[in-house]
Amino acid sequence: MEDEQEAELRNPFPSPPSTYVNYTTHNLKLLSLFRERSEGQIASEVLQNAILSDQTDVPEWSLTSLEKPRVDWIREEGYYNVFGDTWFLKETFPSLGEVGGHQLYPEDPAADRRPALLSILKSMLVTYSSFLEWERQVEWITTLAQNVMAAANDLRPVQRLEPSMSSCIASLKTDLNDARRKCDSLEAQLAQLREMAKQKSGQQLEQSAHEACAPITETAQFPLLPVDDVARWAEEL
Repeated sequence: MEDEQEAELRNPFPSPPSTYVNYTTHNLKLLSLFRERSEGQIASEVLQNAILSDQTDVPEWSLTSLEKPRVDWIREEGYYNVFGDTWFLKETFPSLGEVGGHQLYPEDPAADRRPALLSILKSMLVTYSSFLEWERQVEWITTLAQNVMAAANDLRPVQRLEPSMSSCIASLKTDLNDARRKCDSLEAQLAQLREMAKQKSGQQLEQSAHEACAPITETAQFPLLPVDDVARWAEEL
């Protein structure tokens, strides 16, 4: 309800206040009578009912709300309220500094503000140009981010193949370990064969040396020469 009343007060073309129905001829007569009887007393609803007890149709709300605005009070305060808005008798415009802003030009309206305003204009142009540079930086950052996202999306098929690749790698590791164990077994067998070959070769060499150094026990068979050949050989000597 309060929100509706506030919205109604802010309406450019608000409806008349609901209290306009109170301004009847009877109520205005009661207000005039109440003023006469309560002169010098503080007005209240209790006092109003006591003073106007001999009257009929006395409202429960205060009759003083029907009084006209006090012009002397308005002039003393310098403003008045209408439909929720405050209106000043003398139109004044507070300066930027008075409302809490950072004023860059002289407050005195008679002072020459052109140099300050020219400096403000130059600062605005420089600041605006820096905003353009900032927009280019943002555009470049956006391009980089888009490239990163696109590259990540391109890797999604590879990510889907990752489980099968992992199984293939595990199978290759198993086969490699089996091959290494087989190689170790073959190397052990080759070492045994080399050792056996060395032992056999040493035995053969030892046997050959023994046979070469053994004495000749059998008498060599030489052919017998005729006596005439032996005599001829002796004469030649």
